[in-house]
Amino acid sequence: MPEDFVCHLCNVGRSSSRRRELLIKGHNLNRNRRKTIMDHKMFCFQCEQTAGCTGCTGKAGVCGKTADVAELQDELTGALIGLARATDGDTPVNADTWRLMIEGLFTTVTNVNFNEKTIRELIEQVHAERERLAPNCSGCGSRCGRNDDYDMNLLWNAQEDIRSLKSLILFGVRGMAAYAHHAMVLGYTDEEVNRFFAKALFAVGEDWGMDALLPIVMEVGEKNLKCMALLDKANTESYGTPAPATVPLTVEKGPFIVITGHDLHDLKLLLEQTEGKGINIYTHGEMLPAHGYPELKKYAHLKGNFGTAWQNQQREFADIPAPVLFTTNCLMPPKASYADRVFTTAVVSYPEMTHIGEDKDFTPVIEKALELGGYNEDKPFTGINGGGTVMTGFGHGAVLGVADQVIDAVKSGAIRHFFLVGGCDGARPGRNYYTEFVKQTPADTVVLTLACGKFRFNDLDLGTIGGLPRLMDVGQCNDAYGAVKIALALADAFGCGVNDLPLSLVLSWYEQKAVCILLTLLYLGIKNIRLGPTLPAFVSPNVLNYLVENFGIAPITTPEEDLKVLLKR
Repeated sequence: MPEDFVCHLCNVGRSSSRRRELLIKGHNLNRNRRKTIMDHKMFCFQCEQTAGCTGCTGKAGVCGKTADVAELQDELTGALIGLARATDGDTPVNADTWRLMIEGLFTTVTNVNFNEKTIRELIEQVHAERERLAPNCSGCGSRCGRNDDYDMNLLWNAQEDIRSLKSLILFGVRGMAAYAHHAMVLGYTDEEVNRFFAKALFAVGEDWGMDALLPIVMEVGEKNLKCMALLDKANTESYGTPAPATVPLTVEKGPFIVITGHDLHDLKLLLEQTEGKGINIYTHGEMLPAHGYPELKKYAHLKGNFGTAWQNQQREFADIPAPVLFTTNCLMPPKASYADRVFTTAVVSYPEMTHIGEDKDFTPVIEKALELGGYNEDKPFTGINGGGTVMTGFGHGAVLGVADQVIDAVKSGAIRHFFLVGGCDGARPGRNYYTEFVKQTPADTVVLTLACGKFRFNDLDLGTIGGLPRLMDVGQCNDAYGAVKIALALADAFGCGVNDLPLSLVLSWYEQKAVCILLTLLYLGIKNIRLGPTLPAFVSPNVLNYLVENFGIAPITTPEEDLKVLLKR
């Protein structure tokens, strides 16, 4: 790292002679402050935008959830830990047990559920399921408390290294639950993955030391790899293998619906219910990769993509003459200019917004689209950099289908280096780093990307190398599995390890799915990852020290300096 490095988190610089020491010291957040924050109305530090890079403690979080919602999310998590404790009793678990555990964890992911009522209902369901599994506990005359709800204040007030490791476990399985949920609605489950949710939650509730917790942290990465593979199988078997597709950003005149989130199942149902009704469908955010799937792309009224990443929705949806359907995160508190046209489904919920239930009858959304009528004429939009189209569909099936072409390009010197630049986008200043990084990549390099961070640069035209685009969108955040498959295939072809490839990972993070993906990369032994725009507030100095020493994780600096270092590898 450069000697003039200044950390985006704490503005601490360092000299080359004190690199590791000050990297750790610079992120040693004021401990006295962290000891007193538990006295505030709420405490949440699970996302990248957490207040002051320490934690949200006021009447509401930066994400918009109220202190009451934050408290209920803690209560729900404590109930899930109680449920996990009850899964090893005499009464067998069933599909509903795992469904509740997965839905409960997914509900607590950032920007998913802001609704006190639905969270309370879920807590009641979790308690009822725990009572089914351990029917004699509540009436026991000599209670041991073994299956009781866990008090989350014990976690937030724990010694900082224990809190850090338990947070990595908890936030990791929250992210993993999102992937398990997407697979589950398509009829795909994995007993080993389900059992691990209980194991991980149980660990969070136990008084274990670092030596016992660290293996569980790494196991989150292992089981998330299995979970992402399950979702990859579910998506490809349901919708076909993604193929490269050019997606227009112009919205055609007439009624339309914008669908956002990650749930391809909801998109398929919406396409079926709107076919022949004169309504066009536009993806938004992480739904963009849907255009690569043959069984979704075949619908002629799936026209294009509207808008960019999630953090721009309050501006992009203002006065939009169409309804917006949220299938997963990231939902921001709707502004008055479009609140009457926001619809939610599945685990997403917001007070007073119309929710589409389990029957998935999208009639209210369809009626709203016809009522609003859309634009009177075709309306061109552009990406952040002015491009009128974007590409997607470069999943592992598409890229490995031309593996010989890629390998030949590397051997001939046409391709010097690969970059994986992707992850979650967000609103914190400094994320333009990723735009500038991609713009400055040399012409003999290839940029793979995924998740919503790609909207910082996915409308750029970087040209081609040997007929291959220099910029290739692998897909949604869960398609990190596809990126891993590509990397492993290249390593196998060149007879080396992944860390020996001319490949660098430059990642952005925001919420808990990024946590489980990072843990998967660490489980696979992938090193020298650049992470930004800030490092997680829940990672303690000692845990950060472990990650630096064992995996070479480093914060992003500047595009120029990082490119200089990475291209020397």
